[in-house]
Amino acid sequence: MKKIKYLIFGIIAMALMPGCNGKVDSNEDNKNDSINTQLEDSLATASAEKDSLLALMDEINEGMLQIKQMQDIVSVQDLSREAPDRKQQLRTDMAAIQQAIAERQQKLAELERRLSQSNNYNDKMKRTIEGLKAQLESQQAIIDDLNKQLAAAHIEIQNLNSRVDSLGTAVNTEREQKKAVQEENARLTDDVNTLNNCYYAIGSNKELKAHKIIEKKFLGKTRIMEGDYEKSYFTKADKRTLTEIDLHSNKVKLWSRHPEGSYSIADTGSGKKLIITNPTRFWEQSNYLVVQIN
Repeated sequence: MKKIKYLIFGIIAMALMPGCNGKVDSNEDNKNDSINTQLEDSLATASAEKDSLLALMDEINEGMLQIKQMQDIVSVQDLSREAPDRKQQLRTDMAAIQQAIAERQQKLAELERRLSQSNNYNDKMKRTIEGLKAQLESQQAIIDDLNKQLAAAHIEIQNLNSRVDSLGTAVNTEREQKKAVQEENARLTDDVNTLNNCYYAIGSNKELKAHKIIEKKFLGKTRIMEGDYEKSYFTKADKRTLTEIDLHSNKVKLWSRHPEGSYSIADTGSGKKLIITNPTRFWEQSNYLVVQIN
């Protein structure tokens, strides 16, 4: 009996010893802290992955709205009639949407990778990710189709521009040819007019000498200075229309050479008048007529 009593006291003493009691409690607390930390990390990871998935779903839905708006714009517009600036803006907008789709596909692939390595990747989440993948592929297909429509409109515009350019070239060629003909006709007209230019000078002996049209030579002989006229003194006329010249004098002498029978001198009562009866013959020897009066 006495031995049993001593044994009970020994057990109680061991249980109350601080070293032994503290060691057991410390191990248990550390284990609990580790479990709690892992749980918190797992919950935080699951929450973050869920938030990322929800945010990505929102982005994809927003992208679908942008694509629907782009579809509406293209469907109601005649792209072939759009201005170049407007078509360039549409290309820029579609390129931005296409870039956003690619970025969302990358995000979804990364999220799927992370989830597949965690305990949160259940069947429901798999179905959600597969649905998002299909939606992104559908968005990409729509954008590809819109780009084709825009490219087709661009080709149509280019073809139209080519036809317009060809027509413009033809019109310009015709205009140039017409202009060349007009210039040639004008040149020919000028040539004809030049060939029909004639000049006449009427003045007294003194006036004609003063303007170096006639001169008095040795032994008192006067002659016309051919080819050395002071041309500013002459009046310019047209052989085709010049038929009569009033001389306003009763005394008349022609110093220039003109065939007989190609002209006549008539008396008008107030003076003489030169009448050219055959212009071709009259001007065949010289385009200058010199008449001395008084």
